[in-house]
Amino acid sequence: MADDNGRATAVPDAARIRRAPKVLLHDHLDGGLRPATIVDIARETGYDGLPESDPERLGAWFREAADSGSLERYLETFAHTCAVMQTRDALVRVAAECAEDLAADGVVYAEVRYAPEQHLQGGLSLEQVVEAVNEGFREGERRAHAAGHRIRIGALLTAMRHAARSLEIAELANRYRDLGVVGFDIAGAEAGFPPTRHLDAFEYLKRENNHFTIHAGEAFGLPSIWQALQWCGADRLGHGVRIIDDIHVAEDGTVKLGRLAAYVRDKRIPLELCPTSNLQTGAAASYAEHPIGLLRRLYFRATVNTDNRLMSGTSMSREFEELVRTFHYTLDDMQWFTVNAMKSAFIPFDERLAMINEVIKPGYAGLKSEWLFR
Repeated sequence: MADDNGRATAVPDAARIRRAPKVLLHDHLDGGLRPATIVDIARETGYDGLPESDPERLGAWFREAADSGSLERYLETFAHTCAVMQTRDALVRVAAECAEDLAADGVVYAEVRYAPEQHLQGGLSLEQVVEAVNEGFREGERRAHAAGHRIRIGALLTAMRHAARSLEIAELANRYRDLGVVGFDIAGAEAGFPPTRHLDAFEYLKRENNHFTIHAGEAFGLPSIWQALQWCGADRLGHGVRIIDDIHVAEDGTVKLGRLAAYVRDKRIPLELCPTSNLQTGAAASYAEHPIGLLRRLYFRATVNTDNRLMSGTSMSREFEELVRTFHYTLDDMQWFTVNAMKSAFIPFDERLAMINEVIKPGYAGLKSEWLFR
């Protein structure tokens, strides 16, 4: 849609969304493999547990299995992706293809997370896992550049919240913090595994002045968010979508924030929102009912993310396409979400500022000015 001068004033089309620079803060490496790659590595390594051997059918199986409304069932699909990520060559390949795929989708900066402890079955050490993934990301960045795309990727090392290796993984993240790792995370089923179980890891990271995000407020509610912030000191909230439980909207449309929601907004705590994934796990019933619409109107530090591109059959472009279709977002809205994400990244401030001023804002300005040349 355009005004009388042809200026784009309403929703961008899919092509423009894809070309827009995007920033991704919440993406799981083991949730974004190409189905063909899974089949290839399974054949090479002798893994015979795949439910389908045809890449197209396998991709459909992952999406259908994840579309259950249960976080626990959703997490079960990772048994297959992790099974083919147990060798150095496999990790390098998967990481390189991740960088290529994100860059081709218009992502200019991404923080991709994975749990090193889940890739040790083939005899690799934790250090070898990290070095293989870092090597893959650098190779993928080079390939993307050769194809005419620019992307920068930082790794987040994840500890599993049901395990007991979080301090070890936090120390690993700290050792590699100047070698491609930008922060730490805990993930896995929230219910029964509160973030306070891992206080020693978070206290260590704070003493080391390092960054961390915590999966909180996805399948579990406000207590998980409160603990992640007030007990653990999280820099960001992985998902955080259940903050909506502390926001009351009256029949006349007036909004009242509870103490926790007000704190999250006032402190500009980033929310790593993943709309499609939230629909699959039951955290939201539809795109129209997803809290991101209200959170954007209330100016929370909301960001848009993919979570698991394979399981959700999604990409950053698709996430924005759904939001544009549902909420009639413009390029200005897309830029707002993107700048929010870049402000919240775990790289140094001057580098974040340069990405905003030299890559993101010029990219959106160029897209918004195209009406001048029609």
